[in-house]
Amino acid sequence: MAEIEDRWLSVDEIGKYLGVSSDTVYRWIDKHVMPAHRMGRLWKFKKDEVDEWVKAGGAADKTRQDQAE
Repeated sequence: MAEIEDRWLSVDEIGKYLGVSSDTVYRWIDKHVMPAHRMGRLWKFKKDEVDEWVKAGGAADKTRQDQAE
């Protein structure tokens, strides 16, 4: 069961997990703020890395900046 929890997540899956659109995820990737890993043509995410990024305020800070632009 732990193996399933530790799997790589897609853009759609991480967006659903965070409650944001895929466009928002791609915007965070483009700004090099979100912990993402390129695998061929696809972006993949580790849930624990994204959780730490969110806890550190990464998502909140960038969302405020995006709204201000």
